[in-house]
Amino acid sequence: MKINKVHHIAIICSDYSKSKDFYTRVLGMELQHEYYRKERDSYKADLALNGNYIVELFSFPNPPERPSYPEAAGLRHLAFEVADIESAAKELESKGVGHESVRTDEYTGKQFFFMQDPDGLPIEFYEA
Repeated sequence: MKINKVHHIAIICSDYSKSKDFYTRVLGMELQHEYYRKERDSYKADLALNGNYIVELFSFPNPPERPSYPEAAGLRHLAFEVADIESAAKELESKGVGHESVRTDEYTGKQFFFMQDPDGLPIEFYEA
């Protein structure tokens, strides 16, 4: 099998409006499609980054919380590459979004930092 690329990442959120605002307004993703699935009482949004579909955002009534943070089995975090780590940090701050301190990867020498989405999903920004 030859895998071409990651097709998308699915995220279940507890507050759809809040998360949709976060991923579009704060992170700058573009809403490509949005559906309401009445039989599931669930919204589904397809979000794009730089024109490429990447995040599938779901709402479900009363989803269970993440079992533990940050070392639960399963997906550990979502990471985005940025050209300038300091600029990314300042942009988040200008939008009222907090983040951890910028650190340096001991193996690559690249700078990075973590923050959380509205449901506490860890998101990393990593300098190219």
